[in-house]
Amino acid sequence: MTNGPQASTAVDPAVAGTGAEVLRERAVAALRRARERTALLTDVVEGPDLVAQHSPLMSPLVWDLAHIGNQEELWLLRAVAGRDAMRPDIDPLYDAFEHPRSERPSLPLLAPGEARAYAAEVRGRVLDLLAGAEFGSRDFGSGLTEAGFAFGMVAQHEQQHDETMLITHQLRKGPAVLSAPEPEAAGGDPGPAEVLVPGGAFTMGTSDEPWALDNERPAHRRLVPAFHLDTAPVTCGAYLRFMADGGYTDPRWWAPEGWELVRRQNLSAPLFWRREGGTWWRRRFGVDEPVREAEPVVHVSWYEADAYARWAGRRLPTEAEWEKAARHDPGSGRSRRYPWGDEVPGPHHANLGQRHLRPAPAGSYPRGASPHGVRQLIGDVWEWTSSDFLPYPGFVAYPYREYSEVFFGKEHKVLRGGSFAADEVVVRGTFRNWDYPVRRQIFAGFRTARDAEPGEDA
Repeated sequence: MTNGPQASTAVDPAVAGTGAEVLRERAVAALRRARERTALLTDVVEGPDLVAQHSPLMSPLVWDLAHIGNQEELWLLRAVAGRDAMRPDIDPLYDAFEHPRSERPSLPLLAPGEARAYAAEVRGRVLDLLAGAEFGSRDFGSGLTEAGFAFGMVAQHEQQHDETMLITHQLRKGPAVLSAPEPEAAGGDPGPAEVLVPGGAFTMGTSDEPWALDNERPAHRRLVPAFHLDTAPVTCGAYLRFMADGGYTDPRWWAPEGWELVRRQNLSAPLFWRREGGTWWRRRFGVDEPVREAEPVVHVSWYEADAYARWAGRRLPTEAEWEKAARHDPGSGRSRRYPWGDEVPGPHHANLGQRHLRPAPAGSYPRGASPHGVRQLIGDVWEWTSSDFLPYPGFVAYPYREYSEVFFGKEHKVLRGGSFAADEVVVRGTFRNWDYPVRRQIFAGFRTARDAEPGEDA
């Protein structure tokens, strides 16, 4: 058994300045934290589990391991440092666009020992490079080393694959190999069931966050009418009431594609749930346990979230509504980096970084609440929104169009906030995640919204 990663103590440049040494320290800390987590996820299983494909939806763990090293070499050693390729022969094997996940087990992948050695060699060279790297302007797109952008991009990439590998662990059959302490009970006053977010304009997105990715840019004004938003994510207990009321058998609540999915796959509960007698159970990282009603529901698709919201007489929030609730400070009129302010996330703010292996009870982390009183906007579960993944006005693809641009359109829905499996390096208030609305294996939940009545926010 292995404990989860430790809470980060890295200093963020937006808080402590943006000098080169601060940026360098932040980059080193982010890269090391990501690699420690990669090692944790790949060292706890034997070779056969590393090379096996545990689900056609996911890559073998050993593919992710070598892919992480290959992307780091491509962007930091080749693109930034201008060095010759270490292993040009493996580039096609670890190109995510060339080989879909279902094909990857049949490729001549590096064996676990080779993959570890390759990734370690790349990392050693990167740390040497980083020691002498110069960071200049924060102007987005002015150069891969400006404000340490390329190093931040690579750290974020590795943490995103670490979350993907944790999903693979959830899908993996067999005994538990991961462990982590339980989240603390919510305690205290959970506040009202919903809060009113007044209408008006706010600044959405960013133009000056050093490591923000292209789809988060540029900052722009967005007018959002007044709305009500759940104070906390929808819980398993609330979702059980939807199920008990025939939620999965009544087509009134479902989008046509969602109802087709329910019938085709015979869905009756979130993924990994099963009923025995009068009790609902779920499997979580190799452990069978009763469903905890106080926790945010997780492993539901966008269609399930949308159906619940309709059943409850509500709707999913738009992406702009979510970001306004998370970032807008009505007192100053500015948009914060996080709901609680600009301070780097700590364990008292949010459930992040695989510190726990489950969402915390709904209503937890009052110190992480937004100015409007909304809790758990960061961490615990990714939150489905009603919005399609589309570019912001003035979007410019950088440093390559395949990161975001090729995914824009109605096929993908936006998720916000980050889960218990997401690291602090990717959970700023502007970060945008996206996925197909059918996805259930991801650590996704939701909260609901409703329009304000006329004059309600006057």
